[in-house]
Amino acid sequence: MLFRRRKHAFSRILIVEDEPLVAFDNEHFLRDEGYVVVATVDTVADALAAIDSEQPQLVLTDIRLSDGGTGLDVARAARAKDIPVVFVTATCPIDAQALAFGCLAKPYTPRDLRDAVEVVAAKLAGQEPQRVPPGMSVF
Repeated sequence: MLFRRRKHAFSRILIVEDEPLVAFDNEHFLRDEGYVVVATVDTVADALAAIDSEQPQLVLTDIRLSDGGTGLDVARAARAKDIPVVFVTATCPIDAQALAFGCLAKPYTPRDLRDAVEVVAAKLAGQEPQRVPPGMSVF
C-alpha cells in the first residue's frame, strides 16, 4: 500500500455537537483519518452516557448543545474521568482553562480539526506539537 494511515497515540473520540452538518463532517473526516468516533451526540445526557459507556480517549465538544445544556457540563464529567477535552466553539468560555485541554475556534478546516487532535496527543506524550492550528488555544 502506497499510503498508510498513521498510528494514533489514542483513537477513541467522542463528538458532542448540535449542528448536524458540522457533526457529520467531523465524524466522517476523523474516521477517514483513522480515528474511531465512539459516538456523535448533541445533548448533555447523551454525552454523559457515552462518556460512561464508550470510554472515549478524547472529547470534542461545542459549548451550546441542542437540549439547552452546555459543553461545560460535558467537560466536567470527562475531566472527572481524566479524559482530555477540546472545546470546539465560536467563543471559548472564560472558565475553559479549568476544564479543557484547549479550544478550537469555529469556523475551522478539517485539517485544523485533525491538527487539534494531534496537538492533544503530542502534549500528552510530553512532546511539542508539529503544528498548532490557527484559532486553537492550548492551556
